Amino acid sequence: MTIATRSRDGQRGQRTRGAARGAARALGLALVSLPASVLCFALSAVSVSLIPVGIGIVTTPYVLTAVRTYANWRRVLAAEWGGVRIPPSYRPVPEDANPWGRTFGMLRDPATWRDLWWLPVDMTAGFVTALLPAALLLYPLEGFALAVGLWRVMPDGYWYGFVPVSGQTSALGAGVLALALLFLAHFLTPRLLDAHFRLTRVVLGSDRGELTERVRVLTETRRDAVDTSAAELRRIERDLHDGAQARLVAMGMDLGTVEALIEKDPAKARELLAQARRSSAEALTELRELVRGIHPPVLAERGLGDAVRALALRLPVAAEVTVELPGRAEAPVESAAYFAVSEVLTNTVKHSGADRVWIDLHHADGHLRVAVTDNGKGGAVIGTGSGLTGVERRLGTFDGVLAVSSPVGGPTMVTLEIPCALS
Repeated sequence: MTIATRSRDGQRGQRTRGAARGAARALGLALVSLPASVLCFALSAVSVSLIPVGIGIVTTPYVLTAVRTYANWRRVLAAEWGGVRIPPSYRPVPEDANPWGRTFGMLRDPATWRDLWWLPVDMTAGFVTALLPAALLLYPLEGFALAVGLWRVMPDGYWYGFVPVSGQTSALGAGVLALALLFLAHFLTPRLLDAHFRLTRVVLGSDRGELTERVRVLTETRRDAVDTSAAELRRIERDLHDGAQARLVAMGMDLGTVEALIEKDPAKARELLAQARRSSAEALTELRELVRGIHPPVLAERGLGDAVRALALRLPVAAEVTVELPGRAEAPVESAAYFAVSEVLTNTVKHSGADRVWIDLHHADGHLRVAVTDNGKGGAVIGTGSGLTGVERRLGTFDGVLAVSSPVGGPTMVTLEIPCALS
């Protein structure tokens, strides 16, 4: 066998596996998306309709947050399965907003109405385009079964496609049609799944001009970045004032007392020197912790992969880290990804009840992707004070995306994605 023949066989095998994988993904997507879209649309319609009587003021933010989480999950699938990028463009809602402000803040966001319009499209045309790839691959099985004898138990006037099956000859015709459909599925399945994701992008994608939307997002993320930086500076100042600075002042006072006692009471002077030495060690420890909180040395020296591994070693639960990074991203991107992962893991330990965590880091298609999965109780959503809102804003500074899949009962999967190049 020549190298060219082996190459063609390998390409055909890869295409066949791709068609089977695409059909399986499409079938799973169709089975999940139809009930999920119907449920989200029904809850949204009921909640919004109850706003005039006051009930909707309380329920609508939670329902719309769930819709956004579902839409973001579909954005992640579109990027990972179809290579179709659908960047979210939600306007941030102040965390301290009252129910009235939160409800109408979300309803004034054009992205909210794109989500609500997408739901009926997804449960109709989206469901059909997701089901077709699986149907093209599974429907031929019936034709082959008819050809080998299943036609005998079929009622009179039974049709397979456009072939009326009434005997062995027509059953063989059904088998030929099944073979043709299987041949078409071999080539059309990936394209049909791609069409499904492109339909999703048409509806979920922003209807604004790209430049206008970009300016809006940059303005909002810059404001968030400034607020985050100011809060971080206040935290550093507070930690220095209450921690290391206080210990250094106490140590200076002890040394002054030692100078006065060194000749009069050497024993007391030695005791104060020992206390000053302990204070200096504690101050040094606090300064190291503070520096680690600003930019961990292992992140600067070894990169994001090793920094996340070191983070996982300090977790009180079992953690498995998979890193596939052929290079390093820019320092600000690595820092943002590291602290985002740190916040997600902190949430996992505090709230999920999980005893195992899986962390996957890889780079593909010009994007750094991090997935954190746990086997906890689930129920995590963005915007409920869990810290995920802060993670989303941190990533937004770098055009990053945060998606959360966390059904009640678990598992929870948090996916971070930041566009960047590795060096």
